[in-house]
Amino acid sequence: MAELFEAIKIWFLSLGENYGVNPIIFGSIYVGAIPFFTLSIGWLVKNLKNGKSIILPVLSSGFFFVSAYLYLIIAGENVPYWVYIFIAVMVIGGGFSTYKKIQNRLESGE
Repeated sequence: MAELFEAIKIWFLSLGENYGVNPIIFGSIYVGAIPFFTLSIGWLVKNLKNGKSIILPVLSSGFFFVSAYLYLIIAGENVPYWVYIFIAVMVIGGGFSTYKKIQNRLESGE
Protein backbone atom coordinates (compact mmCIF):
# COMPACT_ATOMS: atom_id res chain seq x y z
CA MET A 1 0.00 0.00 0.00
CA ALA A 2 2.89 2.35 0.77
CA GLU A 3 4.28 1.78 -2.73
CA LEU A 4 0.96 2.73 -4.29
CA PHE A 5 0.76 5.92 -2.24
CA GLU A 6 4.35 6.80 -3.19
CA ALA A 7 3.63 6.18 -6.88
CA ILE A 8 0.55 8.41 -6.73
CA LYS A 9 2.54 11.11 -4.92
CA ILE A 10 5.31 11.00 -7.54
CA TRP A 11 2.75 11.17 -10.38
CA PHE A 12 0.88 14.03 -8.71
CA LEU A 13 4.02 16.09 -8.11
CA SER A 14 5.33 15.41 -11.61
CA LEU A 15 2.22 16.95 -13.18
CA GLY A 16 3.57 20.48 -12.84
CA GLU A 17 7.25 19.79 -13.48
CA ASN A 18 6.89 19.54 -17.26
CA TYR A 19 5.20 22.93 -17.40
CA GLY A 20 7.16 24.99 -14.86
CA VAL A 21 4.26 25.53 -12.49
CA ASN A 22 3.55 24.72 -8.87
CA PRO A 23 2.73 20.99 -8.98
CA ILE A 24 0.37 21.23 -5.99
CA ILE A 25 -1.77 23.90 -7.66
CA PHE A 26 -1.69 22.21 -11.08
CA GLY A 27 -2.37 18.77 -9.63
CA SER A 28 -5.17 20.08 -7.43
CA ILE A 29 -6.88 21.73 -10.38
CA TYR A 30 -6.24 18.66 -12.56
CA VAL A 31 -7.71 16.20 -10.05
CA GLY A 32 -10.27 18.61 -8.58
CA ALA A 33 -11.88 19.24 -11.96
CA ILE A 34 -12.70 15.57 -12.50
CA PRO A 35 -15.98 15.51 -10.52
CA PHE A 36 -17.14 18.77 -12.13
CA PHE A 37 -16.29 17.41 -15.57
CA THR A 38 -18.23 14.24 -14.77
CA LEU A 39 -21.25 16.26 -13.59
CA SER A 40 -21.08 18.38 -16.74
CA ILE A 41 -21.10 15.28 -18.91
CA GLY A 42 -24.13 13.99 -16.97
CA TRP A 43 -25.84 17.33 -17.56
CA LEU A 44 -24.98 17.08 -21.26
CA VAL A 45 -26.42 13.57 -21.55
CA LYS A 46 -29.57 14.59 -19.66
CA ASN A 47 -30.11 17.57 -21.96
CA LEU A 48 -29.55 15.42 -25.03
CA LYS A 49 -32.13 12.89 -23.83
CA ASN A 50 -34.64 15.64 -23.01
CA GLY A 51 -34.11 17.54 -26.27
CA LYS A 52 -32.78 20.63 -24.49
CA SER A 53 -29.92 22.87 -25.53
CA ILE A 54 -26.49 21.34 -25.00
CA ILE A 55 -24.48 24.56 -25.39
CA LEU A 56 -23.97 25.27 -21.66
CA PRO A 57 -23.15 21.66 -20.73
CA VAL A 58 -20.67 21.43 -23.61
CA LEU A 59 -18.99 24.68 -22.56
CA SER A 60 -18.98 23.57 -18.92
CA SER A 61 -17.48 20.17 -19.66
CA GLY A 62 -14.95 21.78 -22.00
CA PHE A 63 -13.94 24.29 -19.35
CA PHE A 64 -13.37 21.60 -16.73
CA PHE A 65 -11.56 19.45 -19.29
CA VAL A 66 -8.95 22.18 -19.87
CA SER A 67 -9.06 23.98 -16.50
CA ALA A 68 -5.61 22.84 -15.41
CA TYR A 69 -4.24 23.89 -18.77
CA LEU A 70 -5.80 27.34 -18.39
CA TYR A 71 -3.65 27.66 -15.30
CA LEU A 72 -0.67 26.63 -17.44
CA ILE A 73 -1.42 29.31 -20.01
CA ILE A 74 -1.43 31.93 -17.26
CA ALA A 75 1.46 30.69 -15.11
CA GLY A 76 3.41 28.07 -17.02
CA GLU A 77 5.26 27.09 -20.13
CA ASN A 78 5.30 24.27 -22.68
CA VAL A 79 1.52 24.24 -23.01
CA PRO A 80 0.45 21.61 -25.58
CA TYR A 81 -0.78 23.11 -28.86
CA TRP A 82 -4.08 21.20 -28.65
CA VAL A 83 -5.00 23.23 -25.55
CA TYR A 84 -4.89 26.49 -27.52
CA ILE A 85 -6.96 24.94 -30.30
CA PHE A 86 -9.53 23.54 -27.86
CA ILE A 87 -9.88 26.86 -26.03
CA ALA A 88 -10.22 28.73 -29.33
CA VAL A 89 -12.96 26.31 -30.42
CA MET A 90 -14.78 26.81 -27.10
CA VAL A 91 -14.58 30.61 -27.37
CA ILE A 92 -15.70 30.59 -31.01
CA GLY A 93 -18.51 28.14 -30.22
CA GLY A 94 -19.69 30.23 -27.27
CA GLY A 95 -19.55 33.41 -29.35
CA PHE A 96 -21.47 31.81 -32.21
CA SER A 97 -24.11 30.48 -29.82
CA THR A 98 -24.52 33.91 -28.24
CA TYR A 99 -24.78 35.53 -31.67
CA LYS A 100 -27.48 33.06 -32.75
CA LYS A 101 -29.48 33.64 -29.54
CA ILE A 102 -29.36 37.39 -30.06
CA GLN A 103 -30.38 37.01 -33.70
CA ASN A 104 -33.30 34.74 -32.78
CA ARG A 105 -34.53 37.17 -30.12
CA LEU A 106 -34.25 40.12 -32.48
CA GLU A 107 -36.18 38.24 -35.15
CA SER A 108 -38.91 37.15 -32.75
CA GLY A 109 -39.23 40.66 -31.26
CA GLU A 110 -38.36 39.71 -27.67
